[in-house]
Amino acid sequence: MASDRTEDFDGFYLASRERLLHALYAMTGDLAEAQDVVQEAYARAWQRWSSVSSYDDPAAWVRTVAWRLAISRRRKARNRLSAAMRLHAISPPVPEPSPDSAAIVAALRKLPDAQRRALALHYLCDLSVEAVAAETGVSTGTVKSRLSRGRAALAAVIDTTLITTNTKEAIHG
Repeated sequence: MASDRTEDFDGFYLASRERLLHALYAMTGDLAEAQDVVQEAYARAWQRWSSVSSYDDPAAWVRTVAWRLAISRRRKARNRLSAAMRLHAISPPVPEPSPDSAAIVAALRKLPDAQRRALALHYLCDLSVEAVAAETGVSTGTVKSRLSRGRAALAAVIDTTLITTNTKEAIHG
């Protein structure tokens, strides 16, 4: 029975890990941070696999946990940085240069969290507007508005063809 549980979780992990990592990378703008929160979210899913596996969409549970972990870590980091800067201990971090996918992530960073999350869930996780609404706890109208405003904001920064046709390809590298 334990090996069935392990095989079930392993299959779920292998089928969902890449998509989830790319989505969290787009949401956070930091690959290392995305890797950390995704790993922690899967560890928590494993601990609760007997209940998580029975959910309609276990990947949504893992995404939500990873997103909440990212938000929590960002708040803690911001507080640590603020305290350190008050003490003049360190200077702000410098963003790393990287390929074209970093340009999209950089553009996504400029968006409000809600728009960035809606875009990542809709385009990178292939969730419907209704599924994004359910996962984020807002109405479908709000999701449509966030998607529309997010696309408009991105269009001002990067080539619109990347957003509509090559977003996944550019992020996945």
